Amino acid sequence: MQGVTIGPRVLVVGTSGSGKSRLAARLARALGGPHIELDEFQHGPGWSQRSVEELRERTAAAIAGRDVWVADGNYSDVRDLLWPRAATLVWLDYSRGVVMGRVVRRSLVRAVTRRELWNGNRSDWRRWGDPDHPMRWAWRTHAANRMKYEGLITLPEWSHLEVVRLRRPAEAEALLS
Repeated sequence: MQGVTIGPRVLVVGTSGSGKSRLAARLARALGGPHIELDEFQHGPGWSQRSVEELRERTAAAIAGRDVWVADGNYSDVRDLLWPRAATLVWLDYSRGVVMGRVVRRSLVRAVTRRELWNGNRSDWRRWGDPDHPMRWAWRTHAANRMKYEGLITLPEWSHLEVVRLRRPAEAEALLS
């Protein structure tokens, strides 16, 4: 994308299943910094939820003393740690159809491959009916996330951020090129 400056400290936000982690990992490689996946800090073994204090400690340690990093996630409990230091906010603001297609495919692949995600956790198709499963979570939070980020990016305290709002996956590919 022409005219967009990325980095050196980047946040990638968007609805569950939109592709935050994948894009963040690719941006981190391009910028030569670490990829900080906040879900790894939040989800403990057995899908237990870590405390807010532990999430904050792990996040603060991950960015401490670093000039370059790319973090992904929507955790408001660490916004005050990440947003003031970030230079760029990449918002994956895809349609509900795109997000749901991605989260269903991702859930299916993860359930079939049983690839470890974080801290020994693996996706299991038997959990698809859980209220907090990413497919249900993405459906339920899509509209609210859009409203939340539309409001946040207009606040004066975040005016230092270069906001890159991507509406289609092709725009993310263009950003990476």
